[in-house]
Amino acid sequence: MQGETSRIGLPTVFIRLTGCPLRCGYCDTAYAFQGGEWMTVPRILEAVAGHAAQYVTVTGGEPLAQRDCPVLLAALCDAGYDVSLETSGALDIANVDSRVSRIVDIKTPGSGEVERNLWSNIEYLTPHDELKFVIADEADYRWAAQVLRERRLAERCPVAFSPVFGQITPRQLAEWILRDHLPVRMQVQLHKILWGEEKGR
Repeated sequence: MQGETSRIGLPTVFIRLTGCPLRCGYCDTAYAFQGGEWMTVPRILEAVAGHAAQYVTVTGGEPLAQRDCPVLLAALCDAGYDVSLETSGALDIANVDSRVSRIVDIKTPGSGEVERNLWSNIEYLTPHDELKFVIADEADYRWAAQVLRERRLAERCPVAFSPVFGQITPRQLAEWILRDHLPVRMQVQLHKILWGEEKGR
């Protein structure tokens, strides 16, 4: 079940690629930094077909850290799936197939990786894509609101603000967004609400 983005609540096949060059302080998928198994693109397509879902999300770790990720994304699109890519925003998205909905993080200071933001990625975004800010505290929120306004991000594509699970409450973030009239989607992690923090990863 897709727990985030505008596709929240849709039955989705997740393909999680191993490896990530970032180490965000709130990361909930550190198990994806290593391990996994090698699979060819045809084998992945076969596995996806077995789930009978229309939506596919390629995530990580950082999926673009794997050289053949764009090949996989194009193959999924060719197979007729509605494909999204969840990426940290630290690696270039220019070579990602235009049929893919690119869900790009902008790392806040609270992540510990704010210097890794590849700002040139913003130029490639279309209304088909989405941006996401994960908010750890009020300082993160104020920083994100400033970036949103200065770079006019909401005019380029949908933008979501999401609270770090267990650090600030969804209600607190919602109140800040409403107070400041920000043109963003308030997002919670549905999968963690349904299955808990440990299983909802």
